Amino acid sequence: MADHSIVHLEIPTEDPEASAAFYHDVFGWKIETNPVYKYVTFLSEGGTRGGFAGPSEPTYKAGEPLVYLSTDDIDATLATIEAHGGKTLLPKTDIPGVGTWAVFIDPNGNRLALFTRKAQ
Repeated sequence: MADHSIVHLEIPTEDPEASAAFYHDVFGWKIETNPVYKYVTFLSEGGTRGGFAGPSEPTYKAGEPLVYLSTDDIDATLATIEAHGGKTLLPKTDIPGVGTWAVFIDPNGNRLALFTRKAQ
């Protein structure tokens, strides 16, 4: 069976730097900023990785964190999602040098994302 584990968690925020400082100071999360995308990321002590989505990010929706699930084939997974009552919100999109991603909504209205890391 394919691996569909949770690989990323995105927390919406009006101010990614301020949110990063909060989570670093309160929970000790390691914070980094991707210099190319200016995307602020975190690594929690337990190993969960994620980022802070500001209003300029296409996934930003205040009050709604976004969970990313791993998949080897985004197109096939989106087809399966749609065959079971889900809907694609953002089709497969390239993140140069990183991988590909897409966003879908499940039959209950929950937004989630798919992610495939670029082959090394």
